[in-house]
Amino acid sequence: MTAESEFVARDPAAHPPALTPIYKTSVFRAPHRPLLSLQNSLSEVTGPVFGQHELGPLDADLVRNYARDGGAPVGERIIVHGRVLDGGARPLPGVLVEFWQANAAGRYRHRNDNFDAPIDPNFGGCGRCLTDAEGRYAFRTVKPGPYPYRNRINDWRPAHIHFSVFGSGFAQRLITQMYFEGDPLLRHDSILQTVPDPAARERLVALLDLHASVPLHTLAYRWDIVLRGSRSTLFENRLQGN
Repeated sequence: MTAESEFVARDPAAHPPALTPIYKTSVFRAPHRPLLSLQNSLSEVTGPVFGQHELGPLDADLVRNYARDGGAPVGERIIVHGRVLDGGARPLPGVLVEFWQANAAGRYRHRNDNFDAPIDPNFGGCGRCLTDAEGRYAFRTVKPGPYPYRNRINDWRPAHIHFSVFGSGFAQRLITQMYFEGDPLLRHDSILQTVPDPAARERLVALLDLHASVPLHTLAYRWDIVLRGSRSTLFENRLQGN
């Protein structure tokens, strides 16, 4: 095994412990028994490999991919872009990046979302794209709204977008969330506050990028995803190391 492929151990100073009572759901999700290591099968490690032919022309445009009859979703149009990099700052091409979010009112198009906010008939809230040769990804959407959730008596989630990053095989999947610079709810979010390292929390926040905005039309935010290494993005399903 080379140094680059060695397992990156979990950093307890940066990663949240599995049991974090301020995030009530962790009480039920935290392991109660010793973890088991399972061997991946060959098919899980080697396939499928995602290609451009599997993506639709509007998959990366959440403003249009669910709009009906010339309509458009309500909300502030934004562009989210960045790069997927490895721990050595090298770009990772051909990576499938998926994203999903609430609408501008803070409601998901999901039957289990019972937040008393309107469902936008022109917004589905999900999409995907592949990174290019320089590891770049980009998509257009509307800025998601905050929403309350049943944790403490008055907990609200900041605006955020969920991300899934696939590797070259189906078993190589990482999931995380991206937040927005300047959101006043960030310091109150029970889930984000489970991350003990302030620098690790900052790496989950996208920065306003006026250079990538469309004048008189759309603002842009930049967020790079780093896999492995000391600057790696914190992923929800890989707390032991990316």
